[in-house]
Amino acid sequence: MELTNPPADQSPSPHALRTLLPVFLYFLAAGVATVMLGPLLPSLIRRWQIQDAQAGTLFTASFVGQFCGAWFATRNLRMSVISGSAMTAAGCVAMAWASFGLAHFALFAVGLGLGAGLTAGNVIAGTVVPSARARLIAALNIAWGLGAIACPLLVQLSSARGPQAFFLSTAVFVGVTSIATVAIPQLTRTTIGQRTSHSPAMQESMTKSELPLHPLPVLLFAAAIFIYVGVENALAGWLPTYAVRSNPALHPSSISLYFWMSELTGRVVVIALMSLIGDAVLYRLCVMILICTQIVLCTVAPISAAGVVVLTVVAALSLAPLYPLITSFLLARTGNHAKLGVLFACASLGGAILPWLTGAVSTHFHGLRAGLLVPAVGALLLLFLSRVLTAK
Repeated sequence: MELTNPPADQSPSPHALRTLLPVFLYFLAAGVATVMLGPLLPSLIRRWQIQDAQAGTLFTASFVGQFCGAWFATRNLRMSVISGSAMTAAGCVAMAWASFGLAHFALFAVGLGLGAGLTAGNVIAGTVVPSARARLIAALNIAWGLGAIACPLLVQLSSARGPQAFFLSTAVFVGVTSIATVAIPQLTRTTIGQRTSHSPAMQESMTKSELPLHPLPVLLFAAAIFIYVGVENALAGWLPTYAVRSNPALHPSSISLYFWMSELTGRVVVIALMSLIGDAVLYRLCVMILICTQIVLCTVAPISAAGVVVLTVVAALSLAPLYPLITSFLLARTGNHAKLGVLFACASLGGAILPWLTGAVSTHFHGLRAGLLVPAVGALLLLFLSRVLTAK
């Protein structure tokens, strides 16, 4: 079962393909479940008659669940993907009949499954074939992006029958992928760890140590993952609502579709760009473009319908490469370490806190333009952290 470290131009072995294909299928379904609150939020706000600050707690419930799931995900990668997908399907079924209060528990279950499965899947993709680490992680997130694109389309298709039909169809989709993930071979830390670029002695030392890196880099990588996921989910979750309030002619599911299609396009393009532009340069360039879009969203009013669409597209394109790059920077320095789940759990905390904080600031200052200052500050912090993240 052990794989050697292949040359960069060699195709993944049959064992690697058997490992990766079910993970790619799972990420397709997980993309739908992860982003569903964005296109559904305006209708859920009307259905339950809640304010922005209350709606923000729905994101918090989901991403607190992701935090808990990611915390333990790397202890058994295969079981994390299998059990995570099953838990997400169960949470979607519960959401079909949940009231506002009970929806928090259902979304926690959805998040618990996503945290376990997505974290384990990223580690599998980043360690099975080390010579193609960054490209495999980017490709895996393309599969996730296809699911994210499908989500607003499913919302539109099920709009006549309401959110219940959407939640049930999503539960079926995720449930099918749960069955498929049983085909993933059993992966031990040894068979994965020996395929990283570290020497065996270093790999053994890292596996036994309490932390995968020195404390300061660990803290800064955790902060970067926290901020990135928080910024992505704040924009994906609130831009559809912002667009409708700015221009009633726009539709929330359309804005969500533009966002995730653009992010998917960005992740396809980045695979080609990685061979032309250094990873560190690409990271900084994308963060600076993201900062520019946030400045315009927060300072310019009114913005036309076309302007909102353009800003949504550019923001998503600039976000697209950041998570694969941060994950690649991290795994290049750690390999598959038992404590990586703690780092990825920080991502879920960002998804819990920043979208909620965006809603809270919006309610306090009576406008979503003020709320969008939250992801704008996050983008500035990602640029500030770039020197540490990209260090060799």
